[in-house]
Amino acid sequence: MRRRDVLAGLASAGVLAGAGVLLSRGPPTPAPNSESAASDDEEETNGVTRPPFEIETIDAPGSEAGTLTVPQPETVMVIDFFQTTCATCAREMETLGAARAAVGDDVVFLSMLAYGRVGTPEAVREWWIDNDGDWPVGIQEGDELQEYYGVFRYPTTIVIDGAGRKHWDNFSEKTVDELLEAVDAAREAQAANTERTDE
Repeated sequence: MRRRDVLAGLASAGVLAGAGVLLSRGPPTPAPNSESAASDDEEETNGVTRPPFEIETIDAPGSEAGTLTVPQPETVMVIDFFQTTCATCAREMETLGAARAAVGDDVVFLSMLAYGRVGTPEAVREWWIDNDGDWPVGIQEGDELQEYYGVFRYPTTIVIDGAGRKHWDNFSEKTVDELLEAVDAAREAQAANTERTDE
């Protein structure tokens, strides 16, 4: 077979593979920490609402009824998207709790009911108690927060800095060490950014 025929075949295979990824994951979304997103002061970019987001929090262990702003200024946040019908989400609550205990109070944890109000606050509260949650738990009327950060399945955990830049995400079960490493990296990036701002 001639060389150009081989190359043409490889190119066709790449197109098919890319189409498969697109179908399974959906179209890519702009990275929240991209230059274009950072330079745009509009509340919406290409139809996607931008931060800050006001998240409704419910009355549950470690969580008060009210609102929580995302992002938190000069604060690293760990946001976990879950569903009460997800067995994996329930299993990883222990991991989240252990990571939270290890990092201390300077990092804000938020568990977020994925895909709007698929479940009542009462059902979320019951699930939260059953799975030993002890930090803010939120619900949202729409999907703006997860759309902005490119969250399309659960459980998904992201780590963001005080400016809302995403430094890490994980779309499956994760370990305590993985979470702690992600938090440390976000802390370092935020500290470096603060130093540049102060200069």
